Formats: sequence, C-alpha cells, structure tokens
Amino acid sequence: MAITPTKTLRIDRIACTGRGLCGELLPELIGLDEWGYPVIKDRAVPDHLRTHTRRAVGACPRLALHADDAPV
Repeated sequence: MAITPTKTLRIDRIACTGRGLCGELLPELIGLDEWGYPVIKDRAVPDHLRTHTRRAVGACPRLALHADDAPV
C-alpha cells in the first residue's frame, strides 16, 4: 500500500500580485487580506481538498501558489 505524501501550501510573496483567485477557488485553506493578497489559514492540505488545491495552483496567473510534498 503506497502512502500519499502530505501536501503543504506555500505562496511566493514576490511573484504574487494579489489578484485573489486562489482565495476564491480554495476558501477552505486561503483567506484574502484587505488588499486581495492570500493568507494561508492552514498549510496542510487535507486529502479531500487535493483536487481543489491542484486547480487553485494551476489557475494562479502569476504561478505564485505552490503545493509541495511535506518533509517526512
């Protein structure tokens, strides 16, 4: 049985321009501050949100949102 590694969210603050798309697509894990910049509520991505997380990462117009494998 293969174990799926835990995914963690991270934002490249230099690349992010605060368009807020990630917060709209993944409100369970990402909030937006008053200027539209993302604020990660929880870095760990639960299994049931993996598909939504991939969609939000892929939709980021600045490629600033990342879902990485957590260190074991």
